[in-house]
Amino acid sequence: MALKKGLLYCFLTICFLFNLHSQILEPVKWESTVEKISDTEFKLVFKAKIEKGWYIYSQHPMSEDSFAPTTYFEYKDQDNNYKLEGDTSEPKVEPVFDEIFEENVVKFKGEAAFSQRIRLINSTLNQIEVFVSYQTCDSSKCIPGDYTFNLSLDGSIVEKKEVIIDERSKRLSEALNLNVSGWDKYEEQNVEEKSNLTIFFLGFLGGLIALLTPCVFPMIPLTVSFFTKSASDPKKGLFNSILYGFFIFLIYALLSIPFHLLDSLDPGILNNISTNVTLNVIFFVIFIAFAFSFFGYYELTLPQSWSAAMDSKANKIGGFIGVFFMALTLAIVSFSCTGPILGTLLGSSLTADGGATQLTMGMSGFGLALALPFTLFAMFPKWLNSLPKSGGWLNTVKVVLGFIELALALKFLSNADLVEHWGLLKREVFIGLWIIIGIGLVLYLFGKIKFPHDSPLQKLSKGRITTGILVIAFVIYLIPGLTNTKYANLKLLSGFPPPMFYSLYEKTSECPLDLNCHKDLEQGVAAAKAENKPILLDFTGWACVNCRKMEEQVWSTSDVYDMLQDNYVIISLYVDDKKELPEGEQFQYLRSNGTVKDIETIGDKWATLQTINFKNNSQPYYVLLDHNMELLNITNAYEPNAEAYLEWLKTGLENFRK
Repeated sequence: MALKKGLLYCFLTICFLFNLHSQILEPVKWESTVEKISDTEFKLVFKAKIEKGWYIYSQHPMSEDSFAPTTYFEYKDQDNNYKLEGDTSEPKVEPVFDEIFEENVVKFKGEAAFSQRIRLINSTLNQIEVFVSYQTCDSSKCIPGDYTFNLSLDGSIVEKKEVIIDERSKRLSEALNLNVSGWDKYEEQNVEEKSNLTIFFLGFLGGLIALLTPCVFPMIPLTVSFFTKSASDPKKGLFNSILYGFFIFLIYALLSIPFHLLDSLDPGILNNISTNVTLNVIFFVIFIAFAFSFFGYYELTLPQSWSAAMDSKANKIGGFIGVFFMALTLAIVSFSCTGPILGTLLGSSLTADGGATQLTMGMSGFGLALALPFTLFAMFPKWLNSLPKSGGWLNTVKVVLGFIELALALKFLSNADLVEHWGLLKREVFIGLWIIIGIGLVLYLFGKIKFPHDSPLQKLSKGRITTGILVIAFVIYLIPGLTNTKYANLKLLSGFPPPMFYSLYEKTSECPLDLNCHKDLEQGVAAAKAENKPILLDFTGWACVNCRKMEEQVWSTSDVYDMLQDNYVIISLYVDDKKELPEGEQFQYLRSNGTVKDIETIGDKWATLQTINFKNNSQPYYVLLDHNMELLNITNAYEPNAEAYLEWLKTGLENFRK
């Protein structure tokens, strides 16, 4: 998962007030129909059309203590008018594991139809109002939403009633307007985006590692020599070698095609695979098996008949097809070494939305790395003499990969552990096992332990010493992860170990990283005035992936953490908090389009406040303010660069002190 998460960093648009209207996202469009069953019975159907990459949650939490958001339908004015027959139905979808809430949830993608049967009590009723509130999420953010349906039961034109809210609601609505000033002082900041080419290059790196395994490396000079010598025409031999390399690339790229087909049948299937307990345990066992194969205790290979059949086909058939079968033979013969690396790429890519596309990019990069040496050495045959001879160093590479496979296997077991709450691999246990694996690798590199196929070690090579030192440095880096301090975050590994709250230690604060923060605006502003500090207004959400990334990877850095702790009052407003407001604080908010939003929960209040003041409804969203609600810097969205975020905070602090 760390592979996927590390590759999906992207920046969100950071805008000025006059340009922020583009930030009001509406990934869900609602439609409704009324089906007449009898004179007194009707079926109300509400259809959500959800943009690709987004989803909404079920109406029903998986457990009583669930924190995951739910979709909620409210049927207005039922008394003496109509009654509901049964519950509101929804699509039947298998639950998947949500990493933010650490629990199973039901999510809907693409299109979701909800229906409710009603029976009239008042036979003259011809219009019904229904309100729906929901949470829309993609892989990086969640947005609260709501919609009001005005339904006609007899086909007549729906009359739009003039909405009037009471004075108390008007007063509380006006209180949401902070009258933020200072927009004209700051320039618009452009957005920089990263593409999925990054995962292509990481797949390419995996292919380079595969080249250094005993199954692949010795075949480079043998295969290239075969192509350059077998053709009477050197130009034809060169062309065949290039074609051979292209087919190697093509074969690995084509291996990802089935996952695109699966994804088109069910948009959630890859996510279901990645969070399925049984499959994660199976992946764990497979990776352990790969590891001990790399250690040399046994050999994992595809049936010899497969490679023999492919080789026979290649010899019988000439031309393009013959070269293709030669490339396929290489892929099959090298499976025992490339299989674990490809399995790692597969497991990493199947952990999130868009995994099939990422898998294609990674597999293509892997295939290109394998293909390049065959092509380049065919073009420049003298380079073959510069290749090191096969020997014990290849087995060393294989054993090192075995240790890496052990470490990766723990991630799959951790996934299953988190889903089922077994408590086997709390964060500190996971990191401790990685430290033990790292120590084992260091002992192997320095010749203190050996495996079945190791040659006698006469002296330590520079490669072993260098790799050993790097592994020691990595182990030292892991050690703070065993503590209960701010240095336990290990931001370079964010997303790979279990989350920080899945810990052996008890957490003393509900704020990110145990920072001092306020979850109420008025209390936070009062604290800022008392301490004479600027305000960091943090619009966040429990279901906000990028919010967690910012907290774990940016806020956790030493300089940013100290800046926030010492110089700012943090006010974190959770826009998806479903805790109900006290009855005296609930009110109705009249939108500019004439519809009313019932402000009943804490999340309702803060989401509306964000929209009113900043014309923005995505999270994370950060605003620096003084005590008079004047901006101290441009507003900031998702900024995964800690240095840039620190400079943003410093500028705000300087402007406050002026």
